[in-house]
Amino acid sequence: MLIPVCASAQSVQYGPAHIELGAQATGVVTRESPAIHGRDLTEGYLTQPLVMATASLWNDALQLKGTVDFEGVTMKRGELNAGAHGEGYIDRRHPHTYLHELLITSERRVGDNGVSLTLGKGFAPFGTDDPMARPFEKYPINHHLAQVLERAVAIGAFRTRRVILEAGVFNGDEPESPGDVPNRKRYWDSWSGRVTLVPFPQWEAQTSYARVRSPENATGGGADQHKQSASIRLEDLQHTGYALFEWARTADYVGSSRTFAFTSLLAETWARYGWVSGALRIERTDRPDEERLADEFRTPLPATDLSIAGRSQWTIVTLRLAATLPEARGFTLEPFTEIARIRFTPTLKPAGFDPAQFYGSNRIWSVSIGAKLAFGMSHMRMGRYGVASTEKHDKKMSDMKMDGMHH
Repeated sequence: MLIPVCASAQSVQYGPAHIELGAQATGVVTRESPAIHGRDLTEGYLTQPLVMATASLWNDALQLKGTVDFEGVTMKRGELNAGAHGEGYIDRRHPHTYLHELLITSERRVGDNGVSLTLGKGFAPFGTDDPMARPFEKYPINHHLAQVLERAVAIGAFRTRRVILEAGVFNGDEPESPGDVPNRKRYWDSWSGRVTLVPFPQWEAQTSYARVRSPENATGGGADQHKQSASIRLEDLQHTGYALFEWARTADYVGSSRTFAFTSLLAETWARYGWVSGALRIERTDRPDEERLADEFRTPLPATDLSIAGRSQWTIVTLRLAATLPEARGFTLEPFTEIARIRFTPTLKPAGFDPAQFYGSNRIWSVSIGAKLAFGMSHMRMGRYGVASTEKHDKKMSDMKMDGMHH
């Protein structure tokens, strides 16, 4: 999670326009034991290198948001992340596309109520916040179950004081490489909706549903996905800690026939005390075990057929400890350590894949040591735009209250 900083370069006012800039990158070394075939692996990366910008015009009536991600340059082979899968990678987290987000939003508010329309490339209104905006460096393996990202999206949102409604359409195909762009022939072939209840600013609950057409075959004709998500998020008044409880389920369909279903349960919490912070995440997620290429961390994209080699359940407990060093010239540095204990069991029998035999054990240890360098604006919670952004709404309401007190 980026730590907010107050630097003169982070926020600039140009008449009716308010512009914020930011950047971040994380250097990390990860050791997994065993990683594959009984062998331990130690690898280092520059991960999550981002440049971010937001612009707000005419008191948020028009907003622009962009995020450029350079992982396609810094980690082409992917990042060691036992259990992770998606976009042609397995047991590695794939690099995200260079153009991670580029959106324009038109918004109108009247008191606590408001409506907005968002167009561009970003997150569909489904599931929870992107893990990149959460404290852990290692992604949970439910990333492709719990979010729908990097799509051409059109999203309408409506909010009252306690309820947020979102509906969106987008292209179903996942990116096939960091430089890939949404397939124009697939625009608007998928849809999703999300309902969020905010009974008070420190508590929110969401439930969402998505129909995604052929995500793993860009030309179409692959299995479709029906996705469900529900979560509760609690945060303290000082924004120094939160807890998240999440359930997600994705079912693959060929026509009207369901083939496989994958479920995830996740709980995580983070707290900061002074310059020290700690986080704990517990995850239990079902994962497909897919055919592997000669590079045993890659899978065919698109898949050669609609079958899988097996299915396994992964239970991961991750602990993070970090320290935020004093700001210097607008920069913050956050050294951290993450330790994960990973256990997995096959859930589809008979199967053509035995995970314990493949890895050399049915348990894996992962240790990561690194530091995050950040400058400028802190990244907002990714995946909510316009009036659906609870973080921005809370700040606006706080500013309005402060203005009223001053008057």
